[in-house]
Formats: sequence, C-alpha cells, structure tokens
Amino acid sequence: MVHRFLRRAALFIALSAAVSAFVPTTHAGEAGEMLMIDPQTVKFAPIPGAPACVTAAPVRGDPAKGPSVLLVKLAPGCRVPWHWHTANEQLMFVSGVGTLEMKNGKPLRLRAGAYALLPGRQIHQATCSSRCMFFNTAAAIFDIHYVDESGKEIAADEALKKRTPPETQNK
Repeated sequence: MVHRFLRRAALFIALSAAVSAFVPTTHAGEAGEMLMIDPQTVKFAPIPGAPACVTAAPVRGDPAKGPSVLLVKLAPGCRVPWHWHTANEQLMFVSGVGTLEMKNGKPLRLRAGAYALLPGRQIHQATCSSRCMFFNTAAAIFDIHYVDESGKEIAADEALKKRTPPETQNK
C-alpha cells in the first residue's frame, strides 16, 4: 500500500514538474482578457506517465494545480490503455480518426466534432489510427490512474509496457 502511494506521489511530482515547464505564467481570460491559440505555434511536450506517443500543450490553467484546458496530440497508432482520472473530463475532438472506449459503455468513433463528457473515475481508453488532436478540459487537477482488464489499478510502467509504442512518435 505504501509502495503504491509512493509511486503515485512520484508520478504526480513528475507530472507537475513537466507541466509547469510549459504552462504560461499568465492566464489570459482570467482577468477579462481574450484568449486565442494557434495550434501551429503552441509548444507540445510529453505528459509524464502517458505513452510516448502522447503530447500536450496547455491552453488555460495549470493541470498540476487545478482546472485546465490542454490541446492534446496522439501519434498515428497511439493507444492510451485503460485508465481513469479523478476529475471530470471533457474531450472535444479537432482532427484525426480514432476510438474512445468506456468500460461498460458504447465506444465513440473519434473524428472532427466528436465530444465526450467523462465523469471522474470513468474507466476508458483511446486509440488513434491517424494523428489525432483534441481539447481536454479537466475540472480539477489532471491525474491518470491505469487499470488492468479487470479494473484493478496498476502502475503506469506496467500499463505502458503491455504494448510497444508506435514507431512514429508524436513530435
């Protein structure tokens, strides 16, 4: 039990450090300022604890501290294995083709315009057959908890070693 807590704490610290490296120091929109982004110019970086084929750029907020919006990319062939987040999560799909599967739920074909609202602790996984891009809005601190096929929580390294990442990494 203590070992699992320490692994979670280390993952959280790594996520916080990585996210803070590319989180803007000012948060437009919070002071009545307009916020606009160009996906061609934002800086994408890997998400600690996520597959290497996943990168993200912060749009608003700090995912290590509270509610946030991220622009997320998945490389062709990328698979994010079964997992859940503590916070409610909204996904707004911009481009690419893929599938979002929920445990005990109907899969959603991901393509431009697709939308999903996932309550906290909703177990799901995502795959992209082509390069995918979507907005991820988290209602609180962003975390990720991987589970095995039976729904039992497992360490990130165990979840991610089950499948070799695609040859094409997301840059």
